[in-house]
Amino acid sequence: MLQLTVKPPSLAELAQFAMLLEVTAREKPGNIDRCHDFADTRLDHFLSSAVMVKPIFSAVEDGCLSIGEAMCGAVARTNMHNGGNTHFGAFLLLFPLIAGRGIVGAAELVKKTTVTDAVLFYEAFGLTQVRVRCEDPMDVNDPTSVQRLIEEQITMYDVVKYSAQHDMIAREWTNGFDLTRRAADLLIAQSDGVHAIPMMFLALMARYPDTFIAKKFDETTAEQVMYKAREVLDGKRTLAELDKECIEAGINPGSLADICIAGIFIALLEGWKWDC
Repeated sequence: MLQLTVKPPSLAELAQFAMLLEVTAREKPGNIDRCHDFADTRLDHFLSSAVMVKPIFSAVEDGCLSIGEAMCGAVARTNMHNGGNTHFGAFLLLFPLIAGRGIVGAAELVKKTTVTDAVLFYEAFGLTQVRVRCEDPMDVNDPTSVQRLIEEQITMYDVVKYSAQHDMIAREWTNGFDLTRRAADLLIAQSDGVHAIPMMFLALMARYPDTFIAKKFDETTAEQVMYKAREVLDGKRTLAELDKECIEAGINPGSLADICIAGIFIALLEGWKWDC
């Protein structure tokens, strides 16, 4: 009788699965999910990105690509649709988490990124439509910024650290992936796998102003959304009401969504069962 040896999923497969679980989870206020799209970006754009990035995940897991190289490769492969930026922030978190085999390794690995990684990171920025602050002196669209990286020997970690004060995804690189850890712990602590991801997302929304919202609108708007999420947890408004308000206003907590993907990846890596 033929016996098949079933291998456990690779880190690349877990990362890909995390992306799929996040975007297909129901009731994540303001964000694309299986229930609604945006006018210019749809669920299928996110699904296609999760599929097309798999070879890059595998190459990072095998140690064949640096983080800078991976960012460029991922953006190039996921630019095959016209839905704009779908997972840039998630890639910035997932690549070190994959290469570092978890949070501890990732926190050390990001400090070892190079000037070349920084240049490639800027190149990746140029290939996508990531929202940045207009007043940033290191404008990713300014060719002189790349020259400055080289002349001043600015590494990718230095670049991300510079952005950490106003970007919660960048902040993960400098604080030991703190929110990623919290997101994973929230999932692991819940017994209802079907609703665990939306509840984890809402719990983070209620505690942290989303920096993507702050860049798109302002910090006051980001804080207002946080307070409204708290009202959902307190039973003062429904999740559906908050979702409707966010969608109608064009407000989407995109940074928290990327952190949720990273949290799902770590939870899966540590044995969490999404269908428990």
